[in-house]
Amino acid sequence: MSENGVYKIRPAGRHILTIGRDLIQDVYSAVAELVKNAYDADSLDMNIEFRAEPDRSGYSIVITDHGHGMSRDTVIHKWMVPSTRDKLDRRQSPSGRIMQGRKGVGRYAASILGSDLLLETVTAEGEKTTVLVEWDTLETARYLDDVEILIETARVSEPSGTRLTMTGDSKLLAEWNQKQFDKLRFELKKLTSPVGAAIGNQLNDDGFRISLTIDGFPGVQDVAETIEPYPIFDLFDYRITGRIGADGKGTLTYSLQKARNTTEEKIPFDAGESSGCGELVFDIRVYDRDKEAIDSLIKRGLRDESDNYVGKLDARRLLNEYNGIGVYRNGFRIRPLGDAAFDWVELNKRRVQNPSKFIGSDQAMGYVLIQSDEESGLIEKSARDGLKENNAYSSLKKITTLVISDLEQRRFSYRLRAGLGRSARNTDRKIEKLFSTDKLKKTVRSTLLKSGVGKEITAEVIEIINQDAEDKSKVADEIRQAVAVYQGQATLGKIINVILHEGSRPLNWFQNQIPNLRYWYDSFLETGDAGKLEKFMPIAEDAGQNAEVFVTLFRRLKPLAAGKRIARKPLNLKKTIRNSLSVFNKEMKTYRVAAKVDAPDGFRFSSWQQDIYAIFTNLVDNSIYWMNEKKVPKREITIEVVTDGDSLLYVDYRDGGPGIEPALIASGVIFEPGFSTKPDGTGLGLAIAGEAATRNDLELKAFESERGAYFRLQPKTEDE
Repeated sequence: MSENGVYKIRPAGRHILTIGRDLIQDVYSAVAELVKNAYDADSLDMNIEFRAEPDRSGYSIVITDHGHGMSRDTVIHKWMVPSTRDKLDRRQSPSGRIMQGRKGVGRYAASILGSDLLLETVTAEGEKTTVLVEWDTLETARYLDDVEILIETARVSEPSGTRLTMTGDSKLLAEWNQKQFDKLRFELKKLTSPVGAAIGNQLNDDGFRISLTIDGFPGVQDVAETIEPYPIFDLFDYRITGRIGADGKGTLTYSLQKARNTTEEKIPFDAGESSGCGELVFDIRVYDRDKEAIDSLIKRGLRDESDNYVGKLDARRLLNEYNGIGVYRNGFRIRPLGDAAFDWVELNKRRVQNPSKFIGSDQAMGYVLIQSDEESGLIEKSARDGLKENNAYSSLKKITTLVISDLEQRRFSYRLRAGLGRSARNTDRKIEKLFSTDKLKKTVRSTLLKSGVGKEITAEVIEIINQDAEDKSKVADEIRQAVAVYQGQATLGKIINVILHEGSRPLNWFQNQIPNLRYWYDSFLETGDAGKLEKFMPIAEDAGQNAEVFVTLFRRLKPLAAGKRIARKPLNLKKTIRNSLSVFNKEMKTYRVAAKVDAPDGFRFSSWQQDIYAIFTNLVDNSIYWMNEKKVPKREITIEVVTDGDSLLYVDYRDGGPGIEPALIASGVIFEPGFSTKPDGTGLGLAIAGEAATRNDLELKAFESERGAYFRLQPKTEDE
């Protein structure tokens, strides 16, 4: 008997339940799917009613919209057909809304919400179609086409729309507690964007509203409300908004509410390449979490949903619960992006690196609006649990991080100017102030003399203070030297990529050729054949050449790695600067960066070699990064040393990069430890360079320039 034949794939009866109960993430996702269906039906509103039976034997969930409804034909040939392409093909609703449902499975989310479903839908022409689905019949049916569902149609005078009624028994009722409903309200509040008019009409705010009723559930507060955004949203400390085109360019607007009479700042944005994820619209709001900031938040009018002013604990709770940067498409959030516990931009990971500059996920609230999957490449997962982690998603994370970085820079600068952040700048001067006794001696002398103590005794006391100050001066000098050593080593750590880049080739050579050396050496011992040495010797010679790469590299880096500082001495400044630049020989060649040092050949300047290295390696490291990041066509660094005989007038450092924003130069924040315009920067480079200059009686300043970064290194003047 032949077993060959042609057969058809027959889905099991429970296939629909797999789509609904197993594929849809949770009850909140299920409600969200049904809300989106109402939106696609051009309804202006959506009413969700949860009602428990008085005897607690069960409950009903009734979801009603006033859209265009479905005809009998639509119910049979589209609603009853899993994974239909209807919405995918149509793209837009009759009223022009972009379709939210695209995969043809969202309606089966109703199977999560109850044991059966009654569908009642009425068209504008008065055709009413009723469908009753008992989910258990699907569970027990062997094949899907074994299940028979009764569909009834009648002519009515009712308004158009669709009503879904789902019922559950006492067991399902017990699962709906206060915590569940609080979470549902939270999800509904974040489902549609809370700032429909934030940037023109970018969010297509067409008046769609959701109302929620909760009635009679044991231990649950009754609710009858129209879903509105949380009141905390408008009371931000800092905010950045704007649109970035698919070409990676756009304009952002930065504003803050922590001070009066502040003005908005327009920020040109250029990612240096296409966004990789279509056009994006941002509205991100940030809140400080310190005690003073919470007090200020309350004073600005923070209230709870009952319109009562809140206390500090409630204010922190609101921030803890409602934070999150949501991703919205056509006005609806893509879960879980925007959940407080889902830090998709990895803000907390960045904050660990530099808490003084970077914000945490519990400080940010807002949204990113994305285009359709065809235009953006951002594809929602079938299980409705986020976006597929493809290249477009990586680009979305990168662009969002860059936008947040623009806010972080300005927040850091403002907090510093306002005295809200502790400045760690000018370590040398702080050490000097710490060990200074001038004020103490003046106070002691005045107090003793006023108390009738004789001048001789007073002089003896002052001498004791002087002796103590002299001893402490030695300690202060030791601290300065230790700081200098640590900063040199920190600079070495910053440019570790240079070591890895240049050292990788010879390391690979040794790894690959040592086995060959051993092989030919063993062959020579076994055979005594001198010809084996001909194979051995070229490898040995290459070993010497590759070892020289390490010798040269370590010689260039040695000044930064010094564990102990030798005495300050006159250095050939031109040669020292060139040597510091040679650290980057390989990177400059790789990224096509030309460097020129214009200085008198024999000019010497008394300084520490480690410090000159620290100054210029940090400057060059920044220049190479930004010229490459912004894809600058002409990449050059010029250093000019200007002297007057044996005296140094100044050293000008310029590059061909994107330059530094004037506001950052004016505030001096670029020299603050922790401040960086790099998305993942440590903020150490310019701070270390500035400290190194100070130790050598120099000062490092930044100036505005029409093109590129412009720094000047010059001797300190008397009043500085």
